[in-house]
Amino acid sequence: MTSPELDNLVRIGSLKEEPGTRQEFDHLVRSGRLRLEDSCRGGLAFQSRFDLAYNAAHALALAALRWHGYRSEKRFVVFQAIPHTLGFGPEVWSVLAECHRRRNRAEYEGLLDEDEQLLADLVASASALLGELEKLGQVPGSV
Repeated sequence: MTSPELDNLVRIGSLKEEPGTRQEFDHLVRSGRLRLEDSCRGGLAFQSRFDLAYNAAHALALAALRWHGYRSEKRFVVFQAIPHTLGFGPEVWSVLAECHRRRNRAEYEGLLDEDEQLLADLVASASALLGELEKLGQVPGSV
């Protein structure tokens, strides 16, 4: 499945067309689900919960991209494609963009402000992605 927006990202070199496999899709969804569940466990440090939820969201967004036959080397592009792979609007996209910005700051500068509301929004966004992917995964013969 293609869209003009995803095709444009291919033209500018941000995405590559590459068929996904059912096994790859299932592994990414499973990884996202497990990380999302772990991000909600009590007793973990904020940064650990944030890392788990962020990586869950990335695995799930990547599963959607692979479902549609695309690949990207850039995390931000994987999130950028969500409106075109799963149909989510800014209520999800803006949360993931902000989390990506904060994740980079934590990774490259060692700074991560504890923001429990942002983490709750990240978990809710990742949960929404998972719900849509579970619907896709039930389509026989897809991927």
